[in-house]
Amino acid sequence: MATIYDVARKAGVSPKTVSRVMNGDAPVNTETRKAVESAMGELAYVPSRAARTMRSNKTGLVGLITGAISTTPSSPESSGLPDLLIVQGILHVLTEAGITLLISDTGGDPAKVADLTRTFAQHRVEALIYVADYHRKVDLPAIARAETLILVNCFDDAGTPCVLPDDRRGQHALVARLIAAGHRRIGFLTLPEDLVAQGLRLQGYRDALAEAGLAYDPDLVAVAGLHNSGPREVTLIGDAIARMMALDEAPTVLCCGNDRMALQVYGILRSRGVAVPGDISVAGFDDYKLISETLYPPLTTAVLPYQAMGEKAAHMLLERLRANAPAEKENGPLPLISGPVVWRQSVTERNPSAQTG
Repeated sequence: MATIYDVARKAGVSPKTVSRVMNGDAPVNTETRKAVESAMGELAYVPSRAARTMRSNKTGLVGLITGAISTTPSSPESSGLPDLLIVQGILHVLTEAGITLLISDTGGDPAKVADLTRTFAQHRVEALIYVADYHRKVDLPAIARAETLILVNCFDDAGTPCVLPDDRRGQHALVARLIAAGHRRIGFLTLPEDLVAQGLRLQGYRDALAEAGLAYDPDLVAVAGLHNSGPREVTLIGDAIARMMALDEAPTVLCCGNDRMALQVYGILRSRGVAVPGDISVAGFDDYKLISETLYPPLTTAVLPYQAMGEKAAHMLLERLRANAPAEKENGPLPLISGPVVWRQSVTERNPSAQTG
């Protein structure tokens, strides 16, 4: 492997001059610079990152810890898509900024976070990003919080800077759009009650009803999601639909906690001879395109903005790195990222004057 001394001999200059060309920390005339760069190319010389790190105390490395790689989308809270879209958003921004992202997966074991953090510290990463598999509160080990840390899709009691999906606003936008389309009886099949997103989306649902002057009817709301999908969840969803359809004023549309639940709703309705959207409309949440675009009819849904969350987190991190400042506790409003409503053929327009966006 070629060294800086080999480059210097081939270019006919001193090692110090080669260093100046590489680091740009002193003037070098054009002819000399070309000679050095030519020698580096011919010798396939690769500058030592370790040496640069010792001089600048900057490695250009950021560590990312996630469970997205090993997690399968089998549960209600993670079925929007593999959270790799968050990672892709982070990677896109940091790569453009010349930062190398080191990614490690917990394998679904939170206890590994401390060990992974230590490993990243040994590689002298300048900061850490932790990506959760769904919107939730986390309790990371103190060693992780000691680093410049950004949380994505999660938050903690320590006030660590974080980026979260705006579940309340997303559900509000979807229900408001359904109301604009002429729907007044809107059923809501929710995620499990212990999920953060469930409470926020239920509030968004109620906000939209109140703005439209529609009364909240608890008979139109049912917890229909379980943490582990399977026959029991299908039965739970089926029972909830049956109760709602038996009401004196049955719903004209069913809002589902996520797109995977909407997929099950399609099957249940069709097995009972109920047409979508001819007899009842269906809407989801996530815009998991593998489901939303392949269902027939295609599914109206609210976008869960995973990639935008990743991009926002990366920009927050870059701001702190450029300012050479640690991630301070968040005292103001948390950064909430919302996505649009995607209107497809699973919902009928009951109001001829409704918008069709």
